Amino acid sequence: MSSFFSYLISGISLGSIYALIALGYTMVYGIAKMLNFAHGDVIMIGGYIAWLVFSSLGLPVWLAIICAVIVCVILGVVIEKIAYKPLRTATPLAVLITAIGVSYLLQNTALLTFGPASKTFTSVVPDSLGISIGGIDITGETIVTIVVTVLIMVGLTLFVNYTKSGKAMRAVSEDRGAAQLMGINVNRTISLTFAIGSALAAVAGILLCSTYPQIGPYTGAMPGIKAFTAAVFGGIGSIPGAMIGGIVLGIIENLSKAYISSQLSDAIVFAVLIVVLLVKPTGLLGKKINEKV
Repeated sequence: MSSFFSYLISGISLGSIYALIALGYTMVYGIAKMLNFAHGDVIMIGGYIAWLVFSSLGLPVWLAIICAVIVCVILGVVIEKIAYKPLRTATPLAVLITAIGVSYLLQNTALLTFGPASKTFTSVVPDSLGISIGGIDITGETIVTIVVTVLIMVGLTLFVNYTKSGKAMRAVSEDRGAAQLMGINVNRTISLTFAIGSALAAVAGILLCSTYPQIGPYTGAMPGIKAFTAAVFGGIGSIPGAMIGGIVLGIIENLSKAYISSQLSDAIVFAVLIVVLLVKPTGLLGKKINEKV
């Protein structure tokens, strides 16, 4: 029984990382109605910046986190301005092709800059934060990941519902044209959304690499795909949905590896997604939007 709870807690920790990444997906889609499939590679860049500042240069942890967030925010805004802004009225296929291109660009930039070999990532979480409850060892990375994810989800919810910028985001999400007529700067609002999503990607990258202590050019690829799956699972566009979807998928993946097959765990995750979408096409917390013609 203790091993089950150990796998469960590890799954919640992994799911919390997926949830952080999924929050970036769901915010960008909810506001800009675009899927940023290069989001996983922004995670990888954030991990590399933290590795460079903390593990390689030996500078303080707080500085590594700040540098990673700043670089990812700038990167996210630049990507939005150069790659996605001209495509706001384009077809989903054009957006997808552009996102794949941006993804390959970031991966190959990292490949040329840091080399193909994975780097050993020193965890930013002190070992002293780990605890043991009832014979179950819970690492500091697990505790910090879960707490940070919950705090960020609560903070994002409050931000979107109660701040002027958050209300502008909701207005742009509902009707971009009407929001512009009401004096809302749509371009700035969408850029802010990409900036927030990219900041979350930096935090997720640091936590991911601290939990699984390696960083390479393709580190963010599979977590990015699974986080997108989590966003769809929970109902893309819903902040609580991204949180729930991420944690549920993390638990399913970890328990599948432990009790079924490590080779089949990814297939099981995607199979569960298919079943959920067949039953509820909008995801667990997604809302069906009826468009008037």
